[in-house]
Amino acid sequence: MIGRRPIRRALISVYDKSGLIPFARGLHEAGVAIVSTGSTAKAIAEKGIPVTPVEFVTGFPEVLDGRVKTLHPMIHAGLLADTRNPEHLAALERLKVEPFDLLVANLYPFSETVDSGAEIDECVEQIDIGGPSMVRAAAKNHASVAVVVEPLGYDGVLAAVRGGGFTLEERKKLAALAFRHTAEYDLAVAGWMGTVLAPEEGDAPGFLPPWFGRVWRRTSLLRYGENPHQRAALYSDDVGWPGLAQAQQLHGKEMSYNNFTDADAAWRAAFDHEQICVAIIKHANPCGIAISPESVADAHRKAHACDPLSAFGGVIATNTEVTCAMAEQVAEIFTEVIVAPAYEEGAVSILARKKNIRVLLAAEPAIGGVELRQISGGLLLQQRDGLDAPGDDPAHWTLAAGPAADAATLADLRFAWRSCRAVKSNAIVIAADGATVGV
Repeated sequence: MIGRRPIRRALISVYDKSGLIPFARGLHEAGVAIVSTGSTAKAIAEKGIPVTPVEFVTGFPEVLDGRVKTLHPMIHAGLLADTRNPEHLAALERLKVEPFDLLVANLYPFSETVDSGAEIDECVEQIDIGGPSMVRAAAKNHASVAVVVEPLGYDGVLAAVRGGGFTLEERKKLAALAFRHTAEYDLAVAGWMGTVLAPEEGDAPGFLPPWFGRVWRRTSLLRYGENPHQRAALYSDDVGWPGLAQAQQLHGKEMSYNNFTDADAAWRAAFDHEQICVAIIKHANPCGIAISPESVADAHRKAHACDPLSAFGGVIATNTEVTCAMAEQVAEIFTEVIVAPAYEEGAVSILARKKNIRVLLAAEPAIGGVELRQISGGLLLQQRDGLDAPGDDPAHWTLAAGPAADAATLADLRFAWRSCRAVKSNAIVIAADGATVGV
């Protein structure tokens, strides 16, 4: 194929050594000369695989506790030389630098170290410098060098080596993955430094930083967007609260854009209540919400009774396990989606009597966090409403007029108040006995 370049010399420098030894052995058996760094070279050599330590190439020892290993012209010239350019080739010959055809590198575990609760100095020590420099150099020079940053790609590398090397198109894709890898790494470091190492002074809380970046990964392509002529996809990130984007689908057709928006609204509405709760949503507005001290089936029956007509083709969410009794009720009603944190044994089989109903298993959402909303030319960020304002607590309510409400009425008022959040505009919720009777 066009642009296929044989791989004769490889530089390997990895923190994550998963699959390293079989990979290095495969390279050696294919006739590839291996240059490697520090503990990577040691691990390869201990298995009897020929490897040249990087200090033999640079003529300079590893120093400063490993902070300086590959930051040397003998390494970076070999990664950056465009072997299509006669002047570059002449420079390599003059300087006695051998070019690399392949770089295999992954980076220090900075994010994992931060997540472990490590001290600041330890986190700083896990900021990789030489690794990203090599990865960026090789990715820039993809015309001459292939770069691999994930151990999961090793089998594909060996197949390419045995097949005569990577094509130009393959090297371009590897380069794009490599720059994405370093970009994600830099975002993690920059975000941590701005919020932990050098937080903003003043009144702005930590969740409203002067600058922030997040990585969103596409997890699925959707059939279409809000309307059939709009294209759409689902993305998730590593720092958001658990929710619908991470849900496991147990049955049914693939989710649509509107399914996700309604399911998210129902999911949040159900978890606005501490008691067993069922929320039914259609077109992002509630058809019914109910709580029950008895059972989830009872809560579902009461929620459905609020507006059975609108609930047809709606989305159901509950904050507790779906029992077989509730599943029997749902199976009698046309429902687009049901989402819950658990299902009783046999419940999914009952729901699956309806071929197209989408059955989702989702983790209980975390409390707090932030919400993002895109506007023309910008982005709005706000603290997620945890229903924790003083007015949300009945203990802070005062009697304005009329006779004092009894305990049952206050309980219904509290339920109606919390249910109002699920209504999109000019909310009026009428409730009785732990259920909406009008929205």
